Amino acid sequence: MNLYGALEAGGTKMVCAIADESGNILERVSLPTRTPAETMPEMIAFFQKFDICSLGIGCFGPVDLNPGSKTYGYITSTPKLAWENYPIVQEFQKALNVPVGFDTDVNAAALGEATWGCTKDVKCSIYITIGTGVGVGVIVDGKPHHGMLHPEGGHILLNRHPNDPMEHNFCPYHTNCMENFAAGPAIQARWGKPAAELADRREVWELEAYYIGQALCNYILLLSPERIVLGGGVMHQQQLMPLIHKEVAAQLNGYIRCDQMEHLEDYIVPASLQDNQGILGCAKLAMDALKAEGVKA
Repeated sequence: MNLYGALEAGGTKMVCAIADESGNILERVSLPTRTPAETMPEMIAFFQKFDICSLGIGCFGPVDLNPGSKTYGYITSTPKLAWENYPIVQEFQKALNVPVGFDTDVNAAALGEATWGCTKDVKCSIYITIGTGVGVGVIVDGKPHHGMLHPEGGHILLNRHPNDPMEHNFCPYHTNCMENFAAGPAIQARWGKPAAELADRREVWELEAYYIGQALCNYILLLSPERIVLGGGVMHQQQLMPLIHKEVAAQLNGYIRCDQMEHLEDYIVPASLQDNQGILGCAKLAMDALKAEGVKA
């Protein structure tokens, strides 16, 4: 049985796992994200305990995904300064001597859903995580989309709601991006409490749905995905999804006419893999890296 290493590299924690080719997680450990000097030896030691065929990394970014670049496999201009310009792929290759697949953390989550979850029956889908930040992973023809760099859909620019009471910006780069309006810290900045303590405040979630719905309309009009998946901590508020469906219908205003628009509850859906979509996507990156290495050989 082939074993695959999977690393979901986040700004707060590093989730390391071992999976089989059916997507079963056999072992898992979560480590705090400290400096490379502190965290890398622990992660390498975990993977060295197993005879893995390859490793897949879904990483916080920005990252360099261009195989022709001198800095391919690097974490680049991250606000986590200890990891800035860090060659994470190369360090794992040297330590483990196995093929390494590499992508953004949110592209990995999108790939997990596309391989084992609720988008495996479509060719084009997007996965959006709304939590501490906002990230968007895009799957086109079954593969993560990169383009010039990689999608940064959490920073698309939106119109501020005229009744938004937020006084201070959360995003250090933009005053009117989705992350500034809709991420978990933005909710707390606006209302003075974390999202988990605001469940019974309908005005909180109506405003949140306005911003998420506005962003989804932009994604729908530009990418025409066959399904949209919403994950992340903010989406644990179950009252939010029906409000988002209502906003998308209202803001599109009948312009897009197709079956999906008639059944938004089946088109814009919650994540389906019990918060394992990221680590499972990393396992798929590992499987694809091994196949690519076989093709080269």
